[in-house]
Amino acid sequence: MRPAALAWLAALLLGGTAAAQPPTPDLLAAPQKTETAIVAGGCFWCVQSDFDKLPGVIATEVGYTGGRTDNPSYEQVSEGATGHYEAVRIRFDPARIGFAQLLDYFWRHIDPTNANGQFCDSGPPYRSAIFPVDETQRLAAEASKEALRTSGKIDQVHTAIVAAGPFYRAEEYHQEYYKKNPVRYGFYRALCGRDSRVKALWEGKP
Repeated sequence: MRPAALAWLAALLLGGTAAAQPPTPDLLAAPQKTETAIVAGGCFWCVQSDFDKLPGVIATEVGYTGGRTDNPSYEQVSEGATGHYEAVRIRFDPARIGFAQLLDYFWRHIDPTNANGQFCDSGPPYRSAIFPVDETQRLAAEASKEALRTSGKIDQVHTAIVAAGPFYRAEEYHQEYYKKNPVRYGFYRALCGRDSRVKALWEGKP
C-alpha cells in the first residue's frame, strides 16, 4: 500500500480530518414533497408532451383509468368497451405549482366543448376528464370547471370530473412516445389539428 493511502487510512481510523468532513449538501437535503394529479385530454401522447413542458411537473406517465376492466391493453381500451380513458398521471411539486394552476394549464391545452373525444379522435377513450385523488382536489376541480363554465370564454364544458380509481400504466412503447418517435408524433399531432383548434379556441382570451 502506498504511503498516501496509508496516511488516509490512518486519518480515517483515528477520526482525523478525512473522517471529520461533513456530508455533502445533497446528502443533507430533505426529500422533495410531491403531489399527484390525473387528467385525460384525448391522445395521451399529446397530454404527456404538454405537461412535461410545465414548470413544477416532476414526472408523468400515461395509462388507462376510469373504466371497468383490470389491467387493460391498449387494443382493449381503443375498442371502447372497457370504459377507460387514455389518461396521464402527473407528479408535481406543490411548492412550485398548485393544483389550481395545473388545472388552468389543462383547460388551455384541451377542447372542453367536445363531448365525444378530442380533436381528430372520437370515442370513450378520448373524452376529457379530471380525476381528483382526494376531496381537496375534487372541490378545486369543481370550482375550476364552474369558473370556466360561467366565464363566457367558451360555450360549453363537457369535461367530466370522476373520482380517481385504479390507474393502469400503459405499455412501455407509449411512455414518452413523443421523444421515442418524434417524426411520427409530429405528423400525428399536426394532422389531428390539436394545436390549431386550441389556438382558435383560446387565443386572445384572458
